[in-house]
Amino acid sequence: MKDKPFAITLDVGSSLANKTGSWRVERPVYVDRLSPCNHACPAGEDIQGWLYRAEEGDYEGAWSVLVETNPFPAVMGRACFRPCEAACNRSGVDEAVGINAIERFLGDQAIDQGWEVPVPGPATGHRVLVVGSGPAGLSAAYHLCRLGHEVEIHEAAPMPGGMLRYGIPAYRLPRRVVDAEIERITAMGVTLVTGSPITDASSVMAGDGFDAAFVAVGAQRGRDAEIPAGDAARVVDAVLLLHGLEEGRRPGLGRRVVVYGGGDTAMDVARTAERLGATDTVVVYRRTRDRMPAHDEEVDDALAEGVRMRWLSTVARAEGGRLVLEHMDLDDEGLPRPTGELEELEADSLVLALGQDADLSLLDDLSGVRTSGGTVEVDPDQMTGCSGVFAGGDVTGGERTITGAVGEGRRAAASIDAFMDGRAPTRPLDRPLAAADRLNLWYFEDAPRMLRPRLEAARRRTNFDEVVGGLGADEALFEARRCMSCGNCFECDNCFGVCPDNAVIKLGPGKRYRFDLDYCKGCGICVQECPCGAIDLIPEPR
Repeated sequence: MKDKPFAITLDVGSSLANKTGSWRVERPVYVDRLSPCNHACPAGEDIQGWLYRAEEGDYEGAWSVLVETNPFPAVMGRACFRPCEAACNRSGVDEAVGINAIERFLGDQAIDQGWEVPVPGPATGHRVLVVGSGPAGLSAAYHLCRLGHEVEIHEAAPMPGGMLRYGIPAYRLPRRVVDAEIERITAMGVTLVTGSPITDASSVMAGDGFDAAFVAVGAQRGRDAEIPAGDAARVVDAVLLLHGLEEGRRPGLGRRVVVYGGGDTAMDVARTAERLGATDTVVVYRRTRDRMPAHDEEVDDALAEGVRMRWLSTVARAEGGRLVLEHMDLDDEGLPRPTGELEELEADSLVLALGQDADLSLLDDLSGVRTSGGTVEVDPDQMTGCSGVFAGGDVTGGERTITGAVGEGRRAAASIDAFMDGRAPTRPLDRPLAAADRLNLWYFEDAPRMLRPRLEAARRRTNFDEVVGGLGADEALFEARRCMSCGNCFECDNCFGVCPDNAVIKLGPGKRYRFDLDYCKGCGICVQECPCGAIDLIPEPR
């Protein structure tokens, strides 16, 4: 007679026989880390948040998340120099995600389709004066209005926008885009008064009953190089040139134009001179290209359009029809030193693009306000030494970029709101950064970055048409899906699929997962296999 098969029956429902939780010395936990793109954005955008919506094809939803922090996606999609992309972990696979291109696509879609921002909150009864309608002032006004405050912007120029309009040429930033995104802010109820310079902020605040003020007049005055110049020499300030061109005053630069400086404004003026008919445009800069403050893209475009560069040179003096240049050398610390070697360069005009300063005279009668080096000193909440008077943008120094100004405007609005409510501003919570070494980059396949079309160099020099085009809907969708969701779960099911104990429980779309700690033995396979680094192992509490 054959033996009967041996079998053991376990009652899982009434025993701990299959439970392995007691084996653990570490347990897995889901975490939300700060993505490097969010961390690098001076405007404070939730880039990963709106990319998540965009990769689902929900473009209006993505735009709605974006404008929670930045009211100018169409502007930023053209004028921002993309620090988010420089920080993108995707570059470890192929190339950074084209965040800026997607942002522009969303901004353009909003303009074309008339998407609207949320209506302002209930009226608070507070009034805020904003001086200057550049990116910082407009951003502050936008966020203050959304909080329910009454906001009045005073702008000295005849048109709003500050450096968006008067500092960035139209071939980089079309005016229809600037106008559309400003009109969205005024449509919310923000009062905008142009041609209305504020010369005494103290008197205006007291006389018109404002509870707080935000000063964002920008840096609108070009720096003087004090170059000796003869009576016949034509020396022009870059800031005034661009400002006058925007108001319809076409400068007479001649055919041979020299631009003195090495920043983005110098590149803008040089490229503008080409479009105004110059046949020989030369940028003179006293250091080498690797030390030039201008962004590489701007320099490359200038070179492609025929602008010549004279490195290691400075303008010693200007005379009628010519300049005298002095050759420079760099010392061990990288500082330019004169060599005494001179040469002449023919020039019909010299444009000075050596940086800008702010006119702070409107603050003279405000007690407690301190200025230093042409900028206003502010505390961490962006309030000056005068209670209730805040400042931001170029007047506070900093990085002096449009994106940075938008971020300062938003942070100032939060501080002003707290000040008028008699409470301390809320600080953002610190989150650990989602570094590349936490990701499983092998999980992500190569996917070539979508490139924006560009106007041919030969066609650029004859007009102010926009040079860089935008992505189409399919291209924007593809580009958004290249995001690796660094540090944050995107429900790929990897942890669910690899768990040997079936201890990962799916909670449904958009709800992510949880761990069943009765069955999880803390092996860490889920941590190792998470593509985006959104799971940690922590010591088991005893």
